[in-house]
Amino acid sequence: MALSPRYVLRETGQNLWRNVLSSAAAIITIGVSLWLFGGFFLFNYAVDNATARWEGGIEFVVWMQPEATAEQDANIRNSIEGSPAVKEWAYVDQNQAYEEFREIFSDTPELIEVVSPDVLPPSYRIVPENPDADVVAELSDQFVGRPGVEEVVSADQTIRDIQRLADKVTRVFLVGSVILLTAATLLILTNIVSAIRSRGAEIEIMKVVGATNWFIRVPFMLEGLVQAVLGAMGAWVGLRILDDTVIRGLSEPDSLQLMQGFRVDQGEFYSTSLLVLAIAIVVSGIGSAVAVARYLDV
Repeated sequence: MALSPRYVLRETGQNLWRNVLSSAAAIITIGVSLWLFGGFFLFNYAVDNATARWEGGIEFVVWMQPEATAEQDANIRNSIEGSPAVKEWAYVDQNQAYEEFREIFSDTPELIEVVSPDVLPPSYRIVPENPDADVVAELSDQFVGRPGVEEVVSADQTIRDIQRLADKVTRVFLVGSVILLTAATLLILTNIVSAIRSRGAEIEIMKVVGATNWFIRVPFMLEGLVQAVLGAMGAWVGLRILDDTVIRGLSEPDSLQLMQGFRVDQGEFYSTSLLVLAIAIVVSGIGSAVAVARYLDV
């Protein structure tokens, strides 16, 4: 017997409908587990992007107040230029800060529209002669609390804070995703086994009239694939919400000094989405293959 797309789709639909509650449970479990797994990757991408600004030996940044006077700015600049402990420094004015902001949030035009250069703080990015943590801390402390200074942020503290946050979140995401992916695989297997047993008499008749093994197997295997793909679609929606509300929220202007750059670009988001879909297909393949091989005697 030749496989007909109409037959395969009809049989798959019937199998899903017969076990609608368990199928829904499998789809939800797959979706949540893939969402957790994708969230693990998104947070790691965001951490990498957030710490990228410290490349090139920059050890700390002196953030000036947007409304700092020329005299206050000159005092800070003179202190930096006159310090033998400073190896290199760079000044980033408000326009440059705005260009960086536009680049970081290029995929969020609505945020760019409500931010103007005059609300962003200029900054001095400083590379000390001696990168020793104690030396850097002593040097950066010289600028803390001075007139016109908004905040002094050191690389080691910033990266440590970001990593601490990421470690807590990603650990939960990874462990939870592994547990739920295992449960999802077992649910798919259970659903297919249930469908096979409920149609035992029909399968025997198909075998008698000459149905091939694949003619019988494919609808059951497609059932697992449909459950996995629907779960992956749900996970994609959840990842988009996670990116739009949580990850982007952490890098809003109010937390700019610490979390600037904590974001996921579109390429990283879509590569994660493709990985989630691939994992869904693998999970469905494992569950379906085990069920068909072990419980379908064809």
